Amino acid sequence: MKEMQQPVVRSLLENDLYKFTMWQSLLHSNPGAHAEYRFVCRNAPVFPLSELKAEVDDELDRLCTMYFTQDELDYLSGLRFIKSDFVDFLTLFRFQRRFIEVRAVGETLEVVARGPLVHVMGFEIFVLYIINELYFRRLPREGVIEVARERLQAKIEELKAAVVDPLGDHDFPFVLFDFGLRRRYSATWHDEVVQRFATELPAHFRGTSNVYLAKQLGLTPSGTMAHEYLQAYQAFGFRLRDFQKAALEGWVQEYRGDLGVALTDVVGMDAFLRDFDLYFAKLFDGLRHDSGDPVVWGEKAIAHYHALRIDPARKRLVFSDSLNIPGALELYRHFKGRIQTGFGIGTDLSNDTPHEALNIVMKITACNGQPVAKLSDEPGKTLCDDQTFLAYLRQVFSH
Repeated sequence: MKEMQQPVVRSLLENDLYKFTMWQSLLHSNPGAHAEYRFVCRNAPVFPLSELKAEVDDELDRLCTMYFTQDELDYLSGLRFIKSDFVDFLTLFRFQRRFIEVRAVGETLEVVARGPLVHVMGFEIFVLYIINELYFRRLPREGVIEVARERLQAKIEELKAAVVDPLGDHDFPFVLFDFGLRRRYSATWHDEVVQRFATELPAHFRGTSNVYLAKQLGLTPSGTMAHEYLQAYQAFGFRLRDFQKAALEGWVQEYRGDLGVALTDVVGMDAFLRDFDLYFAKLFDGLRHDSGDPVVWGEKAIAHYHALRIDPARKRLVFSDSLNIPGALELYRHFKGRIQTGFGIGTDLSNDTPHEALNIVMKITACNGQPVAKLSDEPGKTLCDDQTFLAYLRQVFSH
């Protein structure tokens, strides 16, 4: 008899915080924009992902019947940066099945969301953890959680041991966030991981990107912006050279001092810093790293603050690129005393099992009928279907 499986998505609130913050900003600034998002798997799965098509379709069908409950809307209303008209929008919001298509093409699973930006942008995180959890449900389960618990315990013990000296600095504390929703092994395991960190390392574990878990466990939801927000501005009618400044200005006007960590690697750190002038450097609390050498990136950020005569010790660098605990501790010790740091750790917390994790993304590829792209400081993360536009973007930003 076939085992009955729980649906993957538990709540529309179970999304990363930065989806809600970008969603609100773009709803206010560009409500009529259209966009396209595409799913990509960057590594080799154990079996063809195309085999999951029927199950993914079923999960998306169910997702499109879900709605925000009043309790969830009340929770969002309690976040000071969420505005009442956005909550009113979410009260009426339903995902539309006609805006997302799943196809099996040979061994590849193709998922494309195409439609109004404020309707399709929300699909991304759900698609990723739906595919991820369905994939791991098919792999052998015996002993997996036991190994995962042993590894989790080792991480917690490593951090507790480090607290004795290097993490005890009140001016430059070690700060950790869970960013593991999109590639988690399962919902129940993610719950356990976050609960353990919150209980055993309360002085250093500062929250989770998973808004549903933050609500359930009384934690701080964490996140500001992602690449899609800045990339969309490439298609909003500004001169291409000015899209970063326009996106940052849009964020400043929307949040007026809240959510002040800017993402830097849409066209590379050097190009970002050319746009991140004294005005933005004073208004934003810090920067987030997501590609390239993190030490080189951090040193560039500190040098930039010094050049602008801003004390780096009053700013924060958030690292979130494929981090693990040892890597986070190494970066913390390197920058300690010069600038505040924070560490968003994802897959290494929520999916460190005997099975190799999937490296999956769902990225915006077009907006308002034209291509958009990211020129990552890490070549493997560059994603664009239009090589002509990619070459033009490189030319404009001297990448």
